[in-house]
Amino acid sequence: MRNFTLLILFVTIITSCKIKIKNDNSKKDVFVSHVNPFIGTGGHGHTYPGATVPFGMIQVSPDNGISSWDWCSGYHYSDSIVAGFSHLHLSGTGIGDLADILFMPVNRKLDLTAKAASRDFLPYKSKYNHVNEKTTPGSYQVFLEDPKINVELTSSQRTAFHKYTFAKDDKQSVVVDLGFAINWDKALKTAIKIEDEYTISGYRFSTGWAKNQKVFFVARFSKPITETTLIADKKVVEGKVAEGQNTSLQLFFNPNNTNELLAKVALSSVSVENAKDNLDGGDFNFQDVKSKAENAWNRALSKITVETPVDSLKTIFYTALYHAQVAPVTYSDKNGQFRTEDDKIVTAKNYTAYSTLSLWDTFRAENPLLTILDPNRVSDMVNSMLAYYETKKILPVWTLYANETNTMTGYHSIPVIADAYLKGIKGFDAEKAFEAMKATMMQDERGLNFYKQYGYIPYNLLDESVTITLEYAYDDWCVAQMAKALGKQVDYEFFYNRSKAYQHLFDSKTGFMRGKSNDGKSWNEPFDPKHSNHREHTDYTEGNAWQHSWFVPQNVEDFIRLHGSNEVFTSRLEQLFTESSEITGNNVSADISGLIGQYAHGNEPSHHIAYMFNHAKQPWRTQYWVRHILDTQYNTTPNGLSGNEDCGQMSAWYVFSSMGLYPMNPASGEYEIGSPIFEKATINLQGGKTFVIEAENVSTKNFYIQSATLDGIEFNQTSISHKQLLQGGTLHFVMGSEPNKKWGL
Repeated sequence: MRNFTLLILFVTIITSCKIKIKNDNSKKDVFVSHVNPFIGTGGHGHTYPGATVPFGMIQVSPDNGISSWDWCSGYHYSDSIVAGFSHLHLSGTGIGDLADILFMPVNRKLDLTAKAASRDFLPYKSKYNHVNEKTTPGSYQVFLEDPKINVELTSSQRTAFHKYTFAKDDKQSVVVDLGFAINWDKALKTAIKIEDEYTISGYRFSTGWAKNQKVFFVARFSKPITETTLIADKKVVEGKVAEGQNTSLQLFFNPNNTNELLAKVALSSVSVENAKDNLDGGDFNFQDVKSKAENAWNRALSKITVETPVDSLKTIFYTALYHAQVAPVTYSDKNGQFRTEDDKIVTAKNYTAYSTLSLWDTFRAENPLLTILDPNRVSDMVNSMLAYYETKKILPVWTLYANETNTMTGYHSIPVIADAYLKGIKGFDAEKAFEAMKATMMQDERGLNFYKQYGYIPYNLLDESVTITLEYAYDDWCVAQMAKALGKQVDYEFFYNRSKAYQHLFDSKTGFMRGKSNDGKSWNEPFDPKHSNHREHTDYTEGNAWQHSWFVPQNVEDFIRLHGSNEVFTSRLEQLFTESSEITGNNVSADISGLIGQYAHGNEPSHHIAYMFNHAKQPWRTQYWVRHILDTQYNTTPNGLSGNEDCGQMSAWYVFSSMGLYPMNPASGEYEIGSPIFEKATINLQGGKTFVIEAENVSTKNFYIQSATLDGIEFNQTSISHKQLLQGGTLHFVMGSEPNKKWGL
């Protein structure tokens, strides 16, 4: 990392010179050079370092070959062995899947018929060293020590590009292993076909987190194939086609007076023919594709410009902005077709379909961030959710490759849709969207039958009852807001009243949300607010009562009233951050990480909590704790995330909070004011407008807001609306080392 830091410093110095000479090139150098994709690849961040473009279909990245929690993305920075380079990866999830269509260059003939019980027995694995590894947005490079091959990867939206540089006079060969699987994934049926002397194709059907995943592929090489060995279920097969549960292939190529071999690979959920259509045409100009990927990232990163003399803050910020734009991923093919969960092929008309919708995480900050950065893409994501509704008649929970994983609680496609509509984002059928939202919350799956019967979910009838009740209450509030906007008064009143379900579970004596029996009176005893039991026989999802008792973002004022007063509320809220960090229980959730007292920044349920002081007339406490989180929970190392990245949410929190804003209630159209960390942040809006946030005198000690103006007019409130932000302007803060307890009241 020291070498990488020196490289960043060197690039930054060179960039400064270029800015003075030729301003047109400055964005390319400034934005991409501040991103370090290795951040989050260590610890429990679960990110991958490989190549993709913003929201791209392809994520071509190295796989270490280990099945373990910290290797959910296929890669962990602590490792030094690579098994190959596959084409689909998850960014920062706590569950492992994908790693489909593995390629690995080698320099000798291998026996692929032997069974490999673990990666130790993989004949094509190789050692590598981080000294000889580099990643930037849109590209990845590593030197394989055992075969002495340099591997470079880059990507367009639907095509991965590989460049292998072999040692002089070495055999030039590539292994393709469709049986390769890690973590939850398992191949069910695979096939490889040698189509001609430059092209192979095939498919891989698998089960795992996504129970019915079908990936078709085509690969084209820059040199003719001179020899092949096809393997089906560990047996050599003759001919040009191999079929079986596990198939693999070794290809050999004529050196042709060059030690470089290039390949381009495209995928499809529909068919080999669609994969061929997705495959980029033209030659194998690797550098051109790499430059285009870099330019795509520069455009994505240039939507926000931050100014600070602290280079590490730029690295954290732009890496966060990068991670917030890798998922959801493009799912529909060039012709618009994609596969649905019931195995039907449908066509996305006038939109791009997306998959990898980690909604329990991303509805909180990443999806609201995209309403600012890329509203057109937001409407495509909403249409993707509505296409899923057409199949299931229920909106998605957590979809992966069109499969409903039913992972996590609530139906948080609902706040994403409501947020988009209420912010004026067009491009989807609002009436159909409301129909989907209402139908979802009125069906009986996933505890909604109990929720409708009792007004809450009794702990003795369903695990994680408190978390689920609180999240359904929020989803109800979002349905109500959508109904109100559409003039559906009866629906508005019904869902708004039901959104008060949190009132049933608040225990005024302890100050916590607690599991209540179906008798409507009895609490779940014994009660220990620090107790965690991961995903079973518990009232809370991946956490405890301390972390899950604060999810009432839709009505903080009423929540405070339940506590009795602002003073009681803020005292308990302050205690959350100052209580000992002990977590009790024999099966503590590993997701409880990034602890500040009992506040757990490493998991999403805590993300809004620090901003609740604003509603209790103590905004200086929000400023203090937000700055403390910014300073302690993110850094520039591979361990730079305090918990799962979760498809952009952990990073989106930083993007918002470092600028001084946060969508505490994601579908409200309001951003809470926190504590800006940059001297200046400029949001470049559609239509050429800008919204500028300035923090005069900001420093490590000056993080309290003393005063503020909006376009030169006194600004004395703790939130600002999305509508105000879109109008453009300048929000100017004066910062100091002591709280101004009169500001914002």
